[in-house]
Amino acid sequence: MSSSVTSICKLAKEASRALALVSSSKKNKALLLMADAVEQQTDNILAANKEDMQAARAAGIGESLLDRLMLSPERIQGIAASLRQIAAQKDPVGEVVTGWKLGNGLQVRQVRVPIGVVGIIYEARPNVTVDAAGLALKAGNAVVLRGGSMAARSNHALSDVISHAARQAGLPDGCIQSLAGVDRAEVGELLSENRYVDLVVPRGGAQLIEAVVRNATMPVLWAGAGNCHVYAHEDADAGMAIDIVINAKTQRPGVCNAAETLLIHSSRLADLGKALCEALAAKGVEIRADERTREVFPAAKAATEEDWRTEFLDLIIAVKAVDSLEEAIDHINTYGSLHSEAIITQDYAAAGAFQAQVDAAAVYVNASTRFTDGAEFGMGAEIGISTQKLHARGPMGLTALTSVKYVIDGSGQIRA
Repeated sequence: MSSSVTSICKLAKEASRALALVSSSKKNKALLLMADAVEQQTDNILAANKEDMQAARAAGIGESLLDRLMLSPERIQGIAASLRQIAAQKDPVGEVVTGWKLGNGLQVRQVRVPIGVVGIIYEARPNVTVDAAGLALKAGNAVVLRGGSMAARSNHALSDVISHAARQAGLPDGCIQSLAGVDRAEVGELLSENRYVDLVVPRGGAQLIEAVVRNATMPVLWAGAGNCHVYAHEDADAGMAIDIVINAKTQRPGVCNAAETLLIHSSRLADLGKALCEALAAKGVEIRADERTREVFPAAKAATEEDWRTEFLDLIIAVKAVDSLEEAIDHINTYGSLHSEAIITQDYAAAGAFQAQVDAAAVYVNASTRFTDGAEFGMGAEIGISTQKLHARGPMGLTALTSVKYVIDGSGQIRA
């Protein structure tokens, strides 16, 4: 494969035109072969990942990023299972979204079609290599993958396995391609290739997303950062609140749907607030709190203005007392990242107001923010979680990787 980014993107465009015509059964066959191949090559993939992990540890990478980077036999099984789930999903290509007949007899249909070539720019999550490629293929798109340097060996081991399996299944050469991932200039080159790349999707932290949005010459569908909140309302059940907050913060702290800020109604600081802080601290969570919260939990560090804006991706949480539901909503809409927000309450009216007024892709009542995930929503694998409001929002499955076109059938009509 040529090292030229332009050559790679051009080949992907050629492949996308052929792939758009491939039947669902052939795409499904390829996905199943890819899943089998990933399992069969487990040892080689783990060996590549071991080298990445050793290099990352030597570079002093934190535990949350190491968790994202790490592969295990169980995680590889999960990657293969994700491909099989994609194969089992309904193919969106060719779906008639809507249709109608005009007064002049023209039959108009809006039909789902592939986007074309999708570029994926992502950081230290090797599973994205396979999830993104599988979703792109099922939706009829070619994909150009550019993972981060930290996971370069893992990403290439995975992309080599699945691209070979796709070719074996008869899919066009170039439908899955991977850039080297060690030269930062590649990203800029990829973002300039709007002749061949139709859409780019960044998956990573705020800095990556901002850089892609600022420099891309093609449309960007971003999987946004997650500064997620849990608000314990004045009537929150204590047991439920502790279970939800601990899960949202500690079940997997290095992911975008983990909670980063806990808001507590001031009337519950002395009992529930203190209990929540104690439960979090017992799980090894560093608490950065406002002055009122520190009065009931003195072990907390003083929170700064920046803490309210930060996606920690670690065992750190910001905690703040609020005096009303309205103050909680205002805080979330001021500092949140439009990702996932939760309220714990027994008040139906408060729950409804929270869901109606909080601006986010997913808004929960009495449940953990950790459920914002394509698989958890029953969508199978996802390309990411969009915090935009156009085209796709929330977990992005197959339909997010399609566009539409209008197909019109006539019988000789001309416009007067």
